[in-house]
Amino acid sequence: MQIATQPAALRRKLYDSKAFEMQFHTDAPLGALWTPQSTSFFLWAPTARKVTLFLYDDGTDGESFLMIDLVRGERGVWQTEVEGNLDGRYYDYTVTDSEGVTRHTADPWARACGRDGVRSMVIDLSRTDPAGWAQDAPPARGPEDIIWEVHVKDFSHDVHSGVPDGLRGKYKALTLTGTTLDNDGIHPTCLDYLKRLGVTHVQLMPVFDYGSVPENDPDAFNWGYDPVNYNIPDGSYASNADDGAVRIRELKEVVQALHRNGFRVIMDVVYNHTYQLDSWLWRTEPWYFYRQNPDGTPAAGSGCGNDLASERSMCGRYILESVLYWAREYHMDGFRFDLMGLLDTGLMERIRAALDAEYGRGEKLLFGEPWSAGRSPMHRKAVPAGKRALPTLDENIGAFCDATRDLVKGHILHAERPGFVNGGSARLADLSAAITGWAGVKGGRFAVRAPSQTISYLSSHDDWTLWDKLVITMDPSRSFDTPTPAVLRANRLAAAFCFGCQGHLFLLSGEEFGRTKQGLQDSFNASAALNQLDWSRAWSDPWRQLMEYYRGLMALRKQLPALCDKSETARQRLLASWRPSRLCAAFLLDNRGGVSPWDQLLLFYNVAGSIRPTALPAGRWQLLADADSSTHWQDDHPVFLDGMADMAPDGALILGRVSLQ
Repeated sequence: MQIATQPAALRRKLYDSKAFEMQFHTDAPLGALWTPQSTSFFLWAPTARKVTLFLYDDGTDGESFLMIDLVRGERGVWQTEVEGNLDGRYYDYTVTDSEGVTRHTADPWARACGRDGVRSMVIDLSRTDPAGWAQDAPPARGPEDIIWEVHVKDFSHDVHSGVPDGLRGKYKALTLTGTTLDNDGIHPTCLDYLKRLGVTHVQLMPVFDYGSVPENDPDAFNWGYDPVNYNIPDGSYASNADDGAVRIRELKEVVQALHRNGFRVIMDVVYNHTYQLDSWLWRTEPWYFYRQNPDGTPAAGSGCGNDLASERSMCGRYILESVLYWAREYHMDGFRFDLMGLLDTGLMERIRAALDAEYGRGEKLLFGEPWSAGRSPMHRKAVPAGKRALPTLDENIGAFCDATRDLVKGHILHAERPGFVNGGSARLADLSAAITGWAGVKGGRFAVRAPSQTISYLSSHDDWTLWDKLVITMDPSRSFDTPTPAVLRANRLAAAFCFGCQGHLFLLSGEEFGRTKQGLQDSFNASAALNQLDWSRAWSDPWRQLMEYYRGLMALRKQLPALCDKSETARQRLLASWRPSRLCAAFLLDNRGGVSPWDQLLLFYNVAGSIRPTALPAGRWQLLADADSSTHWQDDHPVFLDGMADMAPDGALILGRVSLQ
């Protein structure tokens, strides 16, 4: 194929053609491949006229000490080999495109970089492995997955975190144990707190290299959904951003420490857009990696004006290999996909199949946001991996269930609109669908094949925290730091309902102690002081009692096969649902299986402001949890009920029928 000068719209047609893919798709290795004797450099730039390599001693400053023109090889791959041990040396390229424009670029396939990611780095990855890394392995999967989402800086920025000042907001803070509230040595913080809480997975908000924060500015803050180098950890969390090896080693130490302390690790990945259109991907092959509108302009389904074209074969390869790289090199146990609705179903299925082939069926969690910020024109009949596609996807490709979220606490985009627990209305059919993880639902807001696909949650980093949403809808004073009994009851009720839904459980870090961002809907670029976890709040009443309520629910959940079942037949466990009164809902589930002492589970949710007596199905029912305590099931002297029970105002009542066996 002869490559001619092409304006953007014609490049779109060229890149979408089968002829281009047949001629230029390659599975050959790309990037800088190091050995002690030499390093081979490979860059995919099929329409380039010329590619030149520059080598440096420093990651940000100084002139290059060597400049070499690469040779064009097969399928658009430019290559060269440089003799000698280049471990720790930095590099970049100039690429002259088919229109004769020359651009300076780092290597989009790089595995290491200097400060702020402007220069790539040759790396011997083995020297970044912590001691014992070869033996590192995740803890065994338990009966339930409970995911706790956290930002690296949020985790330890608070002066009360018990983390030494120099490590606050850094990767190293996630490796520490023995930290306590600094003004009260009794209460654990950080990893010790998490072990006590009972979550099973720690989900790290973006830790790849992103562009919205200068890595040498300790006061800068951003969530990190602005990718620059997809396969390199961000340096702002490292103890030394100038040495490209340090960030790699310290992120591996985080994963190793979390594994040793009983947690699996999920990585938040953003393959739907880059920080800006003028990225390393674009500079090496203009427009190829980006989805375009028919007139050639960049698609903006991400809201950022630079959607990645996952359906193009080399872009799909790039994303697939990146996921596998993080799983292999960093031992990540799962992946959360930002705006998964902008990726195509074929790619998501290939990622699932590759992870399963290497690690075992469903061993790595895989889920994402089944939506986008707007429409994005996919080509070649690609299908978006959004809500409509969920029933057709592998049962181990999951999605955040916004239907349950909005049903429980109210509309995510309208601050004043309440949900079931804070003054709104809810149909019994929708509440029942939420209990079964919306599996097999027809024509609803959310539908999946099995609850293995459902991420049941109430809040995440996006939008209002659960506590702030409840305060906005229930407390006219909008006092986010002065709790009222009504808001506390609504929070416990919301947690109890969500924990009674099938699917994987997910919560925003600090949700369990009423985390507030003072009513700010999106705090992506607010201060670290606003975003940080307030560790003193975790251990101050009444927040402490709220945290203990969450803690008890997590422990109880692991004893209930009716809720932990992720199979396609799990929805059949819902035996009955009814309304004991207009403001109450009841659900009876088959709880057989495992070693649970209760063969049936009875869930009552009362949103009335008064006590509601209710008749119980036949049997001897043990009190497991109510509006005030989620640990009755652990009492030395259990309470048993039959015939009738009283539902507390604005609260849950959870009962287990004592098995007759």
